[in-house]
Amino acid sequence: MTEIRQTTLFCRNLGGIICLLLLLQPFQASHANDIQKGAFHGARTAEKPAWFKDSFLEFEEDVSEAAATGRRVMLYFHQDGCPYCARLVEENFTDPELKAYIVEHFDGISLNMWGDRAVVSVGGRDFTEKTFAAALKVQYTPTLIFLDESGKVALRLNGYYPPEDFRAALRYVAQKLEADMSFAQYRLDNRSDSDGKLLGEDFFIASTDLQGLLRETAAPLVVYFEAANCRECETMHRRILTDEATRKLVQQASNVQFNVASSQPLLTPDGRQTTAQQWARELGIAYTPSLVFFDTDGKEVMRIDAFLKTFHFQSVYAYVLDKAYLEEAEFQRYISARADHIREAGFDTDIWGYDSFHD
Repeated sequence: MTEIRQTTLFCRNLGGIICLLLLLQPFQASHANDIQKGAFHGARTAEKPAWFKDSFLEFEEDVSEAAATGRRVMLYFHQDGCPYCARLVEENFTDPELKAYIVEHFDGISLNMWGDRAVVSVGGRDFTEKTFAAALKVQYTPTLIFLDESGKVALRLNGYYPPEDFRAALRYVAQKLEADMSFAQYRLDNRSDSDGKLLGEDFFIASTDLQGLLRETAAPLVVYFEAANCRECETMHRRILTDEATRKLVQQASNVQFNVASSQPLLTPDGRQTTAQQWARELGIAYTPSLVFFDTDGKEVMRIDAFLKTFHFQSVYAYVLDKAYLEEAEFQRYISARADHIREAGFDTDIWGYDSFHD
């Protein structure tokens, strides 16, 4: 029964035929060999740049050494086969301007989120790379954590930022602006087009009473924070949300959309009166599009606040719809199991494409 229950958790986003195959599979052992396991596409690995620091993972010493030369520490969490990590290395880290800026202002230190290297005691506790990543709740790779001169977090980026967005993050940390403003404020102050038109979807609910919306439905709430003239927003709408399987999955939630620069009044899930812009700042929204997921009690349980393609976008929705976060705190383990279920049903999985399935 445990296997059936686990399989059922993945069914909501797989479509009727695929779901049926998965549910029947445990009861059709005699035909198990008739289903050819699907292929796995999109995995890519790129080595960290040679100019990264060879650290013994003694972060207090690393921070001290960086501060002595006027630089700061940049922790880079990655994993093998991560195409988003590969893009960060191959596009951002090889860009001549970005590379020069990083080398001038930062000491980059690489950590494998599943690695076993020892991390020297932090706050009186001993870690390995993987237990340190788990303690920091690293859910996406790449995750970049920038440390200030006292070893505190100056900025954290959960996922891949395209070059222009990444450049803004580097400047924010290098100029030590965290003492004056949040990164969300730094970014949103440049989003002045409060009246610009956003790309719409027929599944968006026109409601500003989010507390009331949660009371009216048993579905989780997903808040889309977007901006006018946003290239990555357009990519999401044109390439991800046009995918049929994605739309079927998304429509199982209550979805609302707000302009991050708008003074539109709204009632938050916990009943506070505010505006879209102010709430975005409070939530730390610094990237558009960002999606914030709330459970039926109005508690935030997950978010997308960096660049994602279809498989991972779907996986976040499935993770929340299934309430899988209650049993599996590590999102990366969940998506690995999800990919395996899809492949076992005979369908290919592409973690770096814009199409759901290939058979």
